Amino acid sequence: MLPEVNVMAMSAVARDTIFALRRQIAKIEGTLPERLQAPAPGAPGAIPGKVRSGFPSGIAENQISNNAGGTDMTLVRRGLAVASADAFLHTGIERLDTALGGGLPKAALSEIHGLETRDAGAVAGFALSLVSLILKEKQGLPVLWVGTAEIFHEAGLPYAKGLHALFGIEPEQLLFSETPKLLDALWIAEEAARMTAFAAVILEIRGSPQRLDLTATRRLHARAQSANRPVLLLRQAGAADPTAAPVRLVVSAAPSASRETVAGPLAGSIGRPAFTVDIGKSRTALPGQFTLEWNPDEHAFAERTENSVAVVPTSQRGADPAPASGAVLAFPAVASSASGDQPSRQQHPAHRSPRRAG
Repeated sequence: MLPEVNVMAMSAVARDTIFALRRQIAKIEGTLPERLQAPAPGAPGAIPGKVRSGFPSGIAENQISNNAGGTDMTLVRRGLAVASADAFLHTGIERLDTALGGGLPKAALSEIHGLETRDAGAVAGFALSLVSLILKEKQGLPVLWVGTAEIFHEAGLPYAKGLHALFGIEPEQLLFSETPKLLDALWIAEEAARMTAFAAVILEIRGSPQRLDLTATRRLHARAQSANRPVLLLRQAGAADPTAAPVRLVVSAAPSASRETVAGPLAGSIGRPAFTVDIGKSRTALPGQFTLEWNPDEHAFAERTENSVAVVPTSQRGADPAPASGAVLAFPAVASSASGDQPSRQQHPAHRSPRRAG
């Protein structure tokens, strides 16, 4: 009996240790630890659920508990308390929202990442699409876009007439704050994130500065949670460094499909703007890649599943293209009677090099 008692005691200690670590991680990520605790037996809102391995006693993986009023629902999933469906910004793409666990969290820091500098336009366009969806719910409130001077000088500012035509955003609803230093941009973003006078706050960062560490992003995430407002962190040409953002989307430009007409697709035309969206990080840990089109008339996303032909060949992003098929032929140099037609010494190797045919 003694060995069995020791094994049970060690198992109980291990469970307590794991639970303590989960609570510490929840504090770091901004989740209220009280929501992770099971209600006392017989307390209001206590619902008996199936206990799964790795969860505290009395908390199930998909247990739902009501508050005293019985209207607010809290979903406990994977040991983290996640708010109801109203706490998510739905993109309108069912597959993407499902992979994100309901959509982008409204009261949180979300990271929109561009791997290269040339992706800055796609990242900004995708962010403006999200802002358009946010302003549908928070009409009349402005959005603050914070960045350093080098950001706006390199990538430029959104075109005022394009804001209204493509996204339904009035120019006066989008405010810009240009700062000389990153430290000033971080301070302004933190102060703005705690204010409910803004519908959302956008912070655009270039590269991977040391000041944009876990501490800085945790402050932004905590301010967003307390104000119940979304904060979008736009990254230009930066590494996928650890941040406190629960969601990271990697965005790049996708080939636009042909414009649709009554007679069918118009060959050679450029249709709606499209984005390639990869889930780099999410609390559901469900990866996926999606091609989204933005409908400027309805101000909504649409998923595209068919293959489209790019107007300009896309880059291989560092990967060498496959060799072209065909025979390799060597053309002999052609001699000419006129000395002026003879190639120079530096040109001879190019004439004698093999050419690819087919």
